[in-house]
Amino acid sequence: MGVNRFLHVVYKVTFPNGKIYVGKDIGKGGHSIRYFGSWNAALVEQDFTKDELANFIVRKEILFESSDPSEVGKREIELILELEANNPCKGYNRVPKYQTELSERSNDT
Repeated sequence: MGVNRFLHVVYKVTFPNGKIYVGKDIGKGGHSIRYFGSWNAALVEQDFTKDELANFIVRKEILFESSDPSEVGKREIELILELEANNPCKGYNRVPKYQTELSERSNDT
């Protein structure tokens, strides 16, 4: 593997509206710079006009790297929760399901 290559990673994609998507790349050969995740395109597109989509810039940041794919999977979930990427107001992740404070209180009763 080249010096510039990442191993398995957790990354964050930031969209022009500030919402984020946190994902992982645990493919053979390590992380591919071309991979931007499996976020739901329809979910993202509904937040932008056609004109906005015509000049669309996203930013991808590597948040975590490891040679162990299971460690990357665990860290991905932790970062989704920590960054609230699963909160529909803040991000595009839908798993794990976002728990609002209200639904958390109703689950305690």
